[in-house]
Parts: sequence; structure tokens; C-alpha cells
Amino acid sequence: MPSALDQLGGEEPLCALVERFYDRMESDPAAHSLHRLHFRGHGLNHTRQAQFEFLSGFLGGRAYYRERFGHMDLREIHAHLPIREADAELWLDTFDAALADCDIRGPVADKLRATLRRAALMLVNDVPDWRIEVDQRQAEH
Repeated sequence: MPSALDQLGGEEPLCALVERFYDRMESDPAAHSLHRLHFRGHGLNHTRQAQFEFLSGFLGGRAYYRERFGHMDLREIHAHLPIREADAELWLDTFDAALADCDIRGPVADKLRATLRRAALMLVNDVPDWRIEVDQRQAEH
């Protein structure tokens, strides 16, 4: 049985999908809160590469992320980030728009959406949300 990555068409379409997702994150005002979270980490250039590497392994292809970092533990990767349900839904909506932009449809897209929904909602946490404090300080000035 072909892997989910094979069903997607391989690494090239996955790379294009990841690039489109992060292009949207950088340019769509609706995705601004996601974009902000990445500035607290390693930045979007690092994240684009890491996302491709992670998804390749996650979808049954070469596990580049594991080769580079020694694991593929989503919770550990995101443990430092405040992720609320609204953040997870926004991530999913942005990814869904990237799927449409890349003309990825049908059963492969539906399966990918369902898998990513479970993963995204699993990451919702109660890490203190620095965005609230930053927004409050900015409102005071």
C-alpha cells in the first residue's frame, strides 16, 4: 500500500504545499497570530524546512526530521508555545487553504486533513500565553 506521501505525489508536492502554507502565514492578516508564534521560535525559514522534514516522515516518507533531531514528538516540539484551540483551528484553516491553492483534493486531502486535525488539537495546551501580556503592554503605550 502506498504511503500518504506517495498518495500526495511525493516530496515535490509536499515541499510546494509547505511553502504555500508559510507564504499564506506570512501574507494573510487572518493568520497573523500564527506568524507571531513563529517569531518566538527559530523563525519561518527554519520552520519551513523543519515542517517539510517532519511531514515527510509523518506521511510515511523519509524521516528527515528524526534523522536531524532524533525524535518526532509533536508535543515536545511545541511544548514551549502557547497553543489554544483557536490557534489549532487557524493552523488547520491556513493549511486547508494551502491544500486548495496547490490543487490537492479528494481522498488524499481528506485523509491528510483528518490526520492533521487530530495532531493539531492534541497540541492545545495551557502554556502561559505571552501574546496577551505583549498586547496589554502595547495597548498601554
